[in-house]
Amino acid sequence: MTKGKKAAEGIGFGGVFKGLADLIEKLGELAEKGEQLKRSTEFQHRDVKGVYGFSVKMGLGDKGGKEVKVEPFGNVRRDEKTGETVVQEIREPVVDVFEEKDHVLVVAEMPGISAKDVHLEVKDDLLTITATRADKKYHKEILLPRAYPREKMEVSCNNGILEIKCRL
Repeated sequence: MTKGKKAAEGIGFGGVFKGLADLIEKLGELAEKGEQLKRSTEFQHRDVKGVYGFSVKMGLGDKGGKEVKVEPFGNVRRDEKTGETVVQEIREPVVDVFEEKDHVLVVAEMPGISAKDVHLEVKDDLLTITATRADKKYHKEILLPRAYPREKMEVSCNNGILEIKCRL
């Protein structure tokens, strides 16, 4: 067994959450600076690759740095019925939504994906992104600031960074 494989097996689900204890301290630092904290980890459990992370954003909006937004991403979830942590086949990408003067820009990180692999569905103000390529599968639902028609969305993807410009 290789050193990397031993290290990955030693991480397990307990290791996924290791390091979160210093989150409170980091949040204090972020509040002062109005920055973003992003952490993630990967591990191999049997034949399934688990990815878990979170993004903490502070200093957003008109509240002068008091608004905190924590968004998880990856494919590690807690099963609602059993309470156990499970690794799903489909990953949830990191997504940012920017409100610009003439459009809303949605940026999603989906390594290994190209524009032709992406499927968008819009219902009112809910945008659903689904992408599949080989063993890479992503799914994310995003609440937009308002409803946008699908035909007014421009989609581009470069090196796994998906950009969607939503115009009225």
